[in-house]
Amino acid sequence: MGNVNELVRELLQYGEKTGLVDPWDRTYTLNRILEVMQLDSYEDPQTPQEDLPLEDILSGLMDDAYDRGVLQENSVAYRDLFDTKLMAALVPAPHQIIREFQEKYQKSSREATDWYYQFSCDTDYIRRYRIARDRKWKAETEYGTLDVTINLSKPEKDPKAIAAAKNAPQSAYPKCQLCMENEGYAGRLNHPARQNHRIIPITIDGEKWGFQYSPYVYYNEHCIVFNSKHTPMKIDASAFRKLLDFIRQFPHYFVGSNADLPIVGGSILSHEHFQGGHYEFAMERAAVKQKITIRGFEEIEAGIVHWPMSVIRICHEDPEKLVNAASHILDTWRGYTDEKSFIFAETEGEAHNTITPIARMRNGKYELDLVLRNNITTEEYPLGVYHPHQELHHIKKENIGLIEVMGLAVLPARLKGEMERLAEYIVEGKEIRSDEELEKHADWVEAFIQKYDEINAENVEQILQDEIGIVFQQVLEHAGVYKNDEAGMEGFLRFVEAL
Repeated sequence: MGNVNELVRELLQYGEKTGLVDPWDRTYTLNRILEVMQLDSYEDPQTPQEDLPLEDILSGLMDDAYDRGVLQENSVAYRDLFDTKLMAALVPAPHQIIREFQEKYQKSSREATDWYYQFSCDTDYIRRYRIARDRKWKAETEYGTLDVTINLSKPEKDPKAIAAAKNAPQSAYPKCQLCMENEGYAGRLNHPARQNHRIIPITIDGEKWGFQYSPYVYYNEHCIVFNSKHTPMKIDASAFRKLLDFIRQFPHYFVGSNADLPIVGGSILSHEHFQGGHYEFAMERAAVKQKITIRGFEEIEAGIVHWPMSVIRICHEDPEKLVNAASHILDTWRGYTDEKSFIFAETEGEAHNTITPIARMRNGKYELDLVLRNNITTEEYPLGVYHPHQELHHIKKENIGLIEVMGLAVLPARLKGEMERLAEYIVEGKEIRSDEELEKHADWVEAFIQKYDEINAENVEQILQDEIGIVFQQVLEHAGVYKNDEAGMEGFLRFVEAL
């Protein structure tokens, strides 16, 4: 790969080629790279330019830093901290990025987000080479084409880093990974480095918010919109108003919020935020199976969506009228109990009902999908009645948040290796229950294997993908408070009547 001078030149060249480094700033940027690498001198190589991929450039520089004792440990956590510090040498100051975004936004919101997304990739804030490792496929179901992904882009924690983080002084700065204070933060072993991170300030419903992309992009232009203050998630009229104000400003995006209760909510409930992006999910394509009228809001188009979860779709040109209708649905649902459908607004003082909302523009109108959620638990279902049941935990045990609700399964990284080994066991006729890691899949395989005349090395991977897609459909059906049967529709219409 060449010596360290060649790698430094490659990184400089990458910065200039992507537009991160202005030619006027070449020497300044070179000296910043040398500072991070703790190199006292540099000679411009006479060898031809190789134009290496960024991953190879950074990897070579980190190997050199480790060999010279500059990089403390040669593990993922330490390398991620170090290569982010290297990339920071190339990244312009926040005000330059904000100015560029705003200038492009004056022409079109689409042009602004296209540029900012490319910038977030070029800075290695979005590690494209890791995202490329994710396994993705489509699953055909009665509800349309669902998306399935096995997420491999989040690095696994290594034991040394976990131990070091445990022994390190605890810090409350930044308060969480969504706070504004992450911009430019050097990171630590229990908090990712963000020196290459730039946030776009936006105003939503009169409040200061931030706009950025997710470093783990589960779908195209997966963005995060977050309150500038560290304030808890809350679904209310204000949340609906903010969602609609965001898509007014970025009409080519959808935006949605996780619910605000444990089990049915997302992983970060302590900081108010939404997720959006430029992607059409299966839920958006799903049709209304029954139109409804909400008394007092007769001018609002409304209907029950053909979807495994329980969704009311409302639509209107006036966002404030939509906010009022959504607030009425939410307030009614918060206090709604229907023992026949096993829906309880609260038990022993604990509230159970909330909504996962998704907003978009469609044919010039504002549209809200309101997904009814309930987080009640029982002895039979200690993780949640409207949560994947135990028989599906071998595939998906985690909370069903916004992204899954819309039809994209984010499955754990462990499944990649497990499915590869399971394929081998099925094709070779090995006893699945004899393997401690694969045993949890045995009942599932026995249930579907009879459907196929022959399973061989050529078709086993496709069969496993198809069957995982079926499991994901079942996951969503378990999470639906009203099932897609006659009794479920009767219960759903009782709630509509209560509106």
